Amino acid sequence: MNINTRRQPINITGVGAVTAYGWGREALWTGLASGKPAAQLTAGFGKTIEESGWVATIPSGGDLADGSTRFARAMRWAARDAIEDAYARGWTPGQRVGLVHATVLGDLELGRAFQPGQGSQLSIREYLGMAPSTPASTLMQDYGFHGPAVNVSAMCTSGTVAILTAKMWLDNDIVDDVLVLSTDLSATPEVVSTFVRLGVAITDAEPLDACRPFQEDSRGFVFGEAAVGFVMSKQETDSYLNVLGGAMSHDGFHVTSVDPSLTHVKSCFTDALADADVSADQVRYLNAHGPGTKQCDAAEAAAASALLPADVGIYSVKPLTGHCQAAAAAVEIAAVAMSFTQRAVPATPTVAKGDQRLVDGLTPATPGITLKSSLGMGGHNSVTVLAPPTSSSS
Repeated sequence: MNINTRRQPINITGVGAVTAYGWGREALWTGLASGKPAAQLTAGFGKTIEESGWVATIPSGGDLADGSTRFARAMRWAARDAIEDAYARGWTPGQRVGLVHATVLGDLELGRAFQPGQGSQLSIREYLGMAPSTPASTLMQDYGFHGPAVNVSAMCTSGTVAILTAKMWLDNDIVDDVLVLSTDLSATPEVVSTFVRLGVAITDAEPLDACRPFQEDSRGFVFGEAAVGFVMSKQETDSYLNVLGGAMSHDGFHVTSVDPSLTHVKSCFTDALADADVSADQVRYLNAHGPGTKQCDAAEAAAASALLPADVGIYSVKPLTGHCQAAAAAVEIAAVAMSFTQRAVPATPTVAKGDQRLVDGLTPATPGITLKSSLGMGGHNSVTVLAPPTSSSS
């Protein structure tokens, strides 16, 4: 699926983030720039409840007025962080501000209250909070926004799908502005152990020892959590970046495996470039999905080799932030946004022999376009074309 691009720039003009590095976008950038993973040894994530394992969970914090669960507090913090940032950069909300919220498993903490024999004690407010539409609806009410409000879910590509959905709304004049949110606080022992049993998640080693995207001896990813917010608009503001275009597709092949032909992965790259009216030789960086698993890393490396310049810089921040599932792509787009303003690429330090195109640690940025690719479990593919706000091709 291509995105119907119009030539008026679509900007990301506000960024908000809650990650394992802390509450706020500044904490995210400081953590990425340090090159040190956010994951910590945490009780309950080892082979037994008594043992600890490596996981990048959001630290305690937030505002209790935002909700009774970590999910609610993180989502609202990220939204407020992005909106206040956009205000400071010159944004004025239009009459039709929409909301797109990307999530997969939703508020697991609240969901536990609905186990058999427990739900009768819940208040009506708590019951209504279980509906996926309620968090979006209450945010719209709080800010007086009146555009469409929806949830999207496409596994690990959910954050990118939310961005591209918002762009379609803006391109087609359905809205004036869009608040995009992506929330995933699913790093519970039950969920993480399932991904460990699938053979893709690691809890028994430090992140850089286990998760080495596009390098030798990578065993998979360390689980992470995040809530990320963006304000997207056509207004001329002091914006972070322009979203030039993108594409989405589906392998239609297997519930966990990438189609080895890579037909739809590669077409997603070419369709995204065509949609953005950008040639491959304008691309300077690939911010990859890069989870450190063999099949995903191999698929992205092959697509880059076939379709992008030989000197394109490739990097993944998953060893630093953890794999934040539904919020993974949003965390990585936030990293790109701040890389443009900071004029530095927050790449993970390389620790082993690997792809010669890898960017090694925090590196001064070369002007140019960044492609953001995401591969979601089940065959979801998405690619977004991102550029510095001053020019679509600088």
